[in-house]
Amino acid sequence: MQKSEKKPRKNAKDFAEDIADKFRLQMERLRLAPDQIYQIHNNIRRMTNQFDTPGPEMRRVVDFNVPNGDFPVPVRLFVPHQASEAAGPTLIYLHGGGFVTCSVESHEGVVRRLASGSGYRVISVDYRLAPQFPYPAGPDDCEVVLNWAMEGYGQDDYGIDRHHLSLGGDSAGGNMTAYLAQKYRDKLKSQILFYPLMQLVDLKPPKPGPQDWLQLGFMALKFIDEHYVAGADTKDTRLSPLFETDLKDLPPAFILTCGLDPLRDEGKLYAEKLERNGVCVEYCHEKLMPHGFLNFTKAFPKGRKIPLDAADFLRKYMPDLNI
Repeated sequence: MQKSEKKPRKNAKDFAEDIADKFRLQMERLRLAPDQIYQIHNNIRRMTNQFDTPGPEMRRVVDFNVPNGDFPVPVRLFVPHQASEAAGPTLIYLHGGGFVTCSVESHEGVVRRLASGSGYRVISVDYRLAPQFPYPAGPDDCEVVLNWAMEGYGQDDYGIDRHHLSLGGDSAGGNMTAYLAQKYRDKLKSQILFYPLMQLVDLKPPKPGPQDWLQLGFMALKFIDEHYVAGADTKDTRLSPLFETDLKDLPPAFILTCGLDPLRDEGKLYAEKLERNGVCVEYCHEKLMPHGFLNFTKAFPKGRKIPLDAADFLRKYMPDLNI
């Protein structure tokens, strides 16, 4: 009996190429009719879950809608075992996915780690996606949820303390987090930006390097420009928060960038701008990690640690006074 040969283990580059090819295929399919897009999102959710390890168990997980006229916003609340029984600090999390894909399901591992690591409640927002709902539908939904929490509607039923709120997100979610943190700077305790998309004017890094071999970044940003931006002014800080000139008194920021990410320069530039304006910044750069690695912890175990570091940051700037 002939002994079967072992398949060589894929290195980080091979793995990233496989993921890029799969995302590229799904993004091309997003041009299909609206009634087919739901299945595409399910495919991407299964793909991300395939490469992510399960997040920690929660004391309670609740799905509900935040009222918003004809477009109520679905959210998922994660309550870790350590959370205080009284209303306490809460992180509102905006998932990534280029404004066109992903969901609360695809980012559940990241959110559960943030909740368990901090001991705080986390609300994950399932905002509307392009191309069905182009800009500003997504940011509108996220702002509705933030205002709902700030006005105290989540306190009695869900334990959300309106006076102890932070905002976080990755990639496209980091883009919306950065803008909302600028707008509501006096209402938030802190912000978390995981490899944030900070501007939509330039589609390529200012200094392309060998780490840009996938060309996925340019293709994804071009798709975003066509189907999400859809003719809006990309210099507007709601689309490109990097261009905001008034950065005084913003909430402390945890900012993650990656060496194998076309967004690396703009995330670092924003961290430097915040620091020059007196904002407390904890900057983390993972030189050998690609964009989106927090969703692929089976391939990149470091993805399990970063949310815990961000959770420590949350506790530092948004302590739970009930404990």
